[in-house]
Amino acid sequence: MYDPSQLRTFLAVAQTLSFTQAARRLGLRQSTVSQHVRRLEDAAGRQLFSRDTHSVELTEDGEAMLGFARRILEVHEQAAAFFTGTRVRGRLRFGASEDFVLTRLPEILEGFRHDHPEVDLELTVELSGTLHEQLAAGKLDLVLAKRRTEDPTGELVWHDDLVWIGAERLRLDPARPVPLIVYPPPGITRALALEALERQGREWRIVCTSGSLNGLLAAAQAGLGVMAHSKGLIPPGLFRVPDRAGLPELGKVDFVLVHGPRRSPAQAAADALAAAILTSGARLRSGWPAAARRSPA
Repeated sequence: MYDPSQLRTFLAVAQTLSFTQAARRLGLRQSTVSQHVRRLEDAAGRQLFSRDTHSVELTEDGEAMLGFARRILEVHEQAAAFFTGTRVRGRLRFGASEDFVLTRLPEILEGFRHDHPEVDLELTVELSGTLHEQLAAGKLDLVLAKRRTEDPTGELVWHDDLVWIGAERLRLDPARPVPLIVYPPPGITRALALEALERQGREWRIVCTSGSLNGLLAAAQAGLGVMAHSKGLIPPGLFRVPDRAGLPELGKVDFVLVHGPRRSPAQAAADALAAAILTSGARLRSGWPAAARRSPA
């Protein structure tokens, strides 16, 4: 009933919320992307996206289709691998930024290991800037990390706003420097936060530096200060700082998958994991797992 190529196109549009970016990711014409979505909507008998000249958003039926599309494609790929006799194997060095430590990425990796038991997966969790450096040095095969929006590197998983977050009870004194909770260099959100404050001419002071997301969350939940964070990944127990606080706009950030600069023996495994993440990208933004919601840090 549902064409796998149309489902892949649907997922690409759902993750990027852009027909243009989905076409670029899939190597298709934008008209082909529109045609795939229209045919899938005809097959489902429901509208999956509400769209105008300025925005693309999933409808309620589109949100429901996300789960079905992922499962259909997963089974489709498992069947294809079984009957063609192809098995992905080898050592795969995968790097993920700290942003994903407490999200649903572990569930995606667990599913990948179940589907590809002969892949020896090595996970490195680091700052996005560090992961990009390690990838360029040949120390990693695939990276899931942040990038600045003007940087063309990598395959877009999703595009998000950066916002200021802190404890609900936190109040900022406009007469005093902004208390900052930041990653150490070369953290991308750190750099964007400092640049935004410098442009505004706002004084700041660093009250906590940690390379661990848990460390930053503990400081923020204790009310020590504010931190720049992805709007789609705001942790439980922290809240967006209201506009009346007068903090500058932080702009946007991209989450991308980046392959190593040279093909390696792990290329097939890297391609398979990249496909699994792109297929399940919406799960990374669908809220924190229950265990993370129960954890104070």
